[in-house]
Amino acid sequence: MQFKDYYDILGVKPDSSEAEIKSAYRKLARKYHPDVSKEAGAEEKFKGVNEAYEALKDPAKRCAYDQLRAQGYRPGQEFHPPPNFGDGQGFDFSDLGEGGFSDFFESLFGQARGRGGPARPRRGRDVQARIEIPLATAFSGGRERIALRDGGAERMLEVKIPAGILPGQQIRLGGQGHPGSHGAAAGDLMLEVAVREDARFRLDGRDVHYTLSLAPWDAALGASVTVPTLGGDVELKIPAGSDSGKRMRLRGRGMPGATPGDQFVTLQIHAPPAQTAEQRKLYERMAEVFRSRASA
Repeated sequence: MQFKDYYDILGVKPDSSEAEIKSAYRKLARKYHPDVSKEAGAEEKFKGVNEAYEALKDPAKRCAYDQLRAQGYRPGQEFHPPPNFGDGQGFDFSDLGEGGFSDFFESLFGQARGRGGPARPRRGRDVQARIEIPLATAFSGGRERIALRDGGAERMLEVKIPAGILPGQQIRLGGQGHPGSHGAAAGDLMLEVAVREDARFRLDGRDVHYTLSLAPWDAALGASVTVPTLGGDVELKIPAGSDSGKRMRLRGRGMPGATPGDQFVTLQIHAPPAQTAEQRKLYERMAEVFRSRASA
């Protein structure tokens, strides 16, 4: 059996804080998740990242592991756990499911959790996954079906999407993680939300950005135009003399929330092409009038 350096697997330093270890774990779990990653060996790396986090997230297990590591063991070195390793350490196995760990992990912590009579019920491990939804669904909420691979099997789940959810936020599905042992509850499924790019709108926090194509005469004279928002069309009054790049705010028309976001409309003046002789004459007359005004 070979020694494993769990800090090296997570890419953190031995003196890293619990928050730094958790952040590194989440980043690598997303990177190597079998439902997301196309890298060769991603599933094995995903299992290794999970195992390293299980060893380091609990202070008692981490302390015991650090004591072993301080003896000079290096990755790949032949290793046998010391006798009575883990006695009196108070290891927490309340959220540790059955199986899926290496012989190294089981040799350190498996024997300790199995000592002293019948095995205790243990809650199943949580599962991390990712769901990508349209911007319209993120705005209004709804239901999405996802396919989740669990080992070699695939199962379909229907997920309720709350209105106003933002990219990076998580949805917890209770009891949809790894099964527990000896009658204990299953873990949860933690879904990280991603929002697909939209052809019309750009999301920035709870604010929404939209570019409005405007005819020159509407920009020069002012107009009332129809503008799409995620919640439906609204009328927007364009002030006379508006230029390209001018930004206008539609308050409360962004993503819903305790404090709803706004929609920002950026004006982009677009001159339609002259497709008829009459239209060309109008452009020529316009050019003549404005040139004479500029030279006056």
